[in-house]
Amino acid sequence: MQLSFAPLVKKTAPAVVNVYATRMVRQQTPFERDPFFQRFFGNRMQQRSRKQSSLGSGVIVDKKGLIVTNDHVIQDADQIKVALDDGREFQANVVLKDQKVDLAVLKIEKGPNDLPTLPIGNSDDVEVGDLVLAIGNPFGVGQTVTSGIVSGLARTSLDRSHFGFFIQTDAAINPGNSGGPLVGIDGRMIGINSEIYSRSGGSDGIGFAIPANLVKSFVSAAESGDKQFAMPYIGASFESLTPDVADALGLDRPRGALVNKVAPDGPAAKAGLKAGDVVTALDGKPVQHPDALGYRLATEGIGKTVELTVRDRDGKHTMSIALERAPETVPANRTTIGGRTPFTGATVANLSPRVAQELDMQSDAEGVVITDVADGSLAARFGLEPKDILVRVNGQAIGKVADVKALADDPPGSWQFAVRRDGRLLTQSVR
Repeated sequence: MQLSFAPLVKKTAPAVVNVYATRMVRQQTPFERDPFFQRFFGNRMQQRSRKQSSLGSGVIVDKKGLIVTNDHVIQDADQIKVALDDGREFQANVVLKDQKVDLAVLKIEKGPNDLPTLPIGNSDDVEVGDLVLAIGNPFGVGQTVTSGIVSGLARTSLDRSHFGFFIQTDAAINPGNSGGPLVGIDGRMIGINSEIYSRSGGSDGIGFAIPANLVKSFVSAAESGDKQFAMPYIGASFESLTPDVADALGLDRPRGALVNKVAPDGPAAKAGLKAGDVVTALDGKPVQHPDALGYRLATEGIGKTVELTVRDRDGKHTMSIALERAPETVPANRTTIGGRTPFTGATVANLSPRVAQELDMQSDAEGVVITDVADGSLAARFGLEPKDILVRVNGQAIGKVADVKALADDPPGSWQFAVRRDGRLLTQSVR
């Protein structure tokens, strides 16, 4: 008997592609930041650009030419090309992408009908110790296959800007593997390789893959024509469970998502969820931490009704809760501030649960929030960042976007403003 992964590789590797993303990056001239030259030449100074390329991997999941990869592989790309293992190359367009879940779906332009595909498996069936293969193009050396086992499940993210619920593996994953599949022994994709923990920049045997069930939900949204991957809204926020709270509730271990706030009239409030409750399972599947609950909600999708297992001081019980789209309680009124102000180049919006969800903020946040800051803008130079909430400008409370726009249209001689960032109030004066 000969033990070999070769039959599995022949079955799955043809569906794995190399993803080449190129973008034009603007280079600043040595004088561009000099106020003297800015005053006399303004935007007439010559701007130089150079082409920047990135390399990653992807997997074809549909014969229509749909390809799944990581968002960070194609981020800010002006042109995307995919290359199959048989030498064919195609241009591809972005159908859907989302930074928070670090996934993107591409579509081959004018693709043939004989594209190989890799079926998406059920990541809930994965167990620690299962044999797996990682397929991709590490360091651009060409398609490479590595083997290992599933080392852990429900791992939280190492990069806190990402949604954290990962399959951990010791199969070697290196730069260039991002976006490639983690394949189970049955020939189905169980995850998309996304991150590594490394002190050297190479594989140290600790890699992370986005579970296939989340990938499946993301692909479904892309096929439905959604322009944004919307997470279900239940109108509650959660935090990790501490050993003390777990002990007080009679839990044998600190596993679950502790409810710290419930929005009035939201789905959670209507279902009877209260601050201090602990969610331990969703539809019978364990919830180890708040990210795990977010993952379970994302894989169910908007429009479903799920059953939560909840623990409180009275014991364990279940409740049904409807998964809705986050409401836009006030129009976002997104506006990019022009003129010559400390906010020039910043895009601001009225906060609502929908806008807060897009920015990964508390759903009950209120006021005017900065959603984007243009590179090299005055807002960037004054240190403003996305998710900053404008509190006061020149002594005037900021309650809506129109307040900021009015100040920008009739700028005073000097500026004093305060923003709330991560719970801290920051103030600045500009003359």
